[in-house]
Amino acid sequence: MAGGSSHDTLIGLGPALRKARERRGVTLDAASRDTKLRVDQLRALEGEEFDSLLGDVYVRGSLRTYAAYLGLDPEKVVGAYARHVEDPGPPPPPAKLGRVERAIAATRIRDNQRVMVLLAALVLLVAVVFGLVSRRHSAPEAAPLPSVTLQPEPSDRSIDAIVEALRDVVIVADADGVRARYELLAGETRTFTARSTLALEADDGGAFRLTVNGVEQGFPGTPGAPWSDEWSFGSESPAATGT
Repeated sequence: MAGGSSHDTLIGLGPALRKARERRGVTLDAASRDTKLRVDQLRALEGEEFDSLLGDVYVRGSLRTYAAYLGLDPEKVVGAYARHVEDPGPPPPPAKLGRVERAIAATRIRDNQRVMVLLAALVLLVAVVFGLVSRRHSAPEAAPLPSVTLQPEPSDRSIDAIVEALRDVVIVADADGVRARYELLAGETRTFTARSTLALEADDGGAFRLTVNGVEQGFPGTPGAPWSDEWSFGSESPAATGT
């Protein structure tokens, strides 16, 4: 059965259809002829007497046809009708209780209150018993574990020397017994690495800057004079020597 509507609970859909028809200057007879809907059906739509039509599907189709004919948005019109059908009205107010009904209701309330009090007392009793049993059977505190100091593992060691050539210079490097000769151009930088012993020689001690293990040495020698130096673990580095 289609969702009905009485004149006391109009949703405004019917009056909107009637006003749209009247603004267009169209009579019900003319609208019936153009839409193929009977006059009594159009009158039922404008009066929101949806129960007098042939069901919900027919009401929605008739509303869509009539709304399009009147220049209204069919989807909005059908949506307004659908919201009215799907939204039930407020429930009727409860009937006034008589003397017997009031007595029965009061008895039920008192019984419910007694049940709630008994349940609360039972829960409290279980909590107290559980707490006593837990304290009696609690495990002894564990003894503190002795502290252990971890010694750091020895890290890999190396000797790193960085040579930054300010002008052309010849460097001879001996890293752990491996000797090699390098011709560095001005602006070129090279790093030399050794595990135990590193020795460097240069044909011009003032032609480059030197950094050893992150410590800047500046110009290690005299400009235009040969220079050499050596580094190793376990012994202090000898001073740079010129030849």
